[in-house]
Amino acid sequence: MKNIKSYFMFSREHRSGIFLLLLIVILFQIGWHFYDFNPKTINPSNKELEWLAMQSEIDSLKQISNNKKYEIKPFNPNFITDYKGSILGMSVDEIDRLHKFRALDKYVNSIKEFQQVTQVSTELLNKISPHFKFPDWVTNKNNSTYKDYSNPNFKKFPEKKAIVLKDINTASKEDIIEVYGIGEKISEIILQEKEKFGAFASIEQLQHVWGVSPEAYEDMQKRFFVGPNPSIKKIDINNLSIKELSKFPYFDYNLARQIVIYRSANDDIKNIEDLTKIKGMPNEKIKIIALYLEF
Repeated sequence: MKNIKSYFMFSREHRSGIFLLLLIVILFQIGWHFYDFNPKTINPSNKELEWLAMQSEIDSLKQISNNKKYEIKPFNPNFITDYKGSILGMSVDEIDRLHKFRALDKYVNSIKEFQQVTQVSTELLNKISPHFKFPDWVTNKNNSTYKDYSNPNFKKFPEKKAIVLKDINTASKEDIIEVYGIGEKISEIILQEKEKFGAFASIEQLQHVWGVSPEAYEDMQKRFFVGPNPSIKKIDINNLSIKELSKFPYFDYNLARQIVIYRSANDDIKNIEDLTKIKGMPNEKIKIIALYLEF
């Protein structure tokens, strides 16, 4: 009995330790009972909400883009570009075969001939051929004027009229419509573009006119030229204000502002080399632009 009692005899330090331990246990139990250990929902900030909304919109646009199918409109297969061919599903070799064939000044005049030239698969041909649009003289075989050009006794193509070169600045709407791929709408745009400048300063300017395809531009180079001393509207690039410079068709307000900043910092613009140093200057048109300037 005495031995057992000895186990319950503690010094002052022991009693203090036991009391502190009991206090810690009680506090832990109380905390466990009242504190919620479940993860709390963190309210996102306004910026996070904006980002989430933007991300959601981007995801929806991507989904729409993935679901959207490329709409194939009727086209002449003789004038398939690299981009058009890739959209249609043609390989680089198939597109190159067509371009080499066309480089010989030859045309494909049937679906069968298109496959022979390009060597596209029958599966792809069946997919894209319903959209082929050949000229009327090829497709309208019932027309009395139609000739079977596959017959060796006939020439494959009608004889072309001799092209008489004309000054583009004096050309009429009817003259421009004779260009392959140029209709009434595009011919009107070309004439309106000429009026903006007073006159075209270079035949190369036509390739920058909206609606003029590379094939049409190539044909226009064979038909038109720019005569000597065209009546172009020259602009004084070193003295006009930002507002006045921005009226020039090849300049916008931001570029006009950069021009004024550059000429102020460099004691005027003296030549075409100075133009290349101006921020935002369209260098692909810079030689044409220089023809309209007074330094």
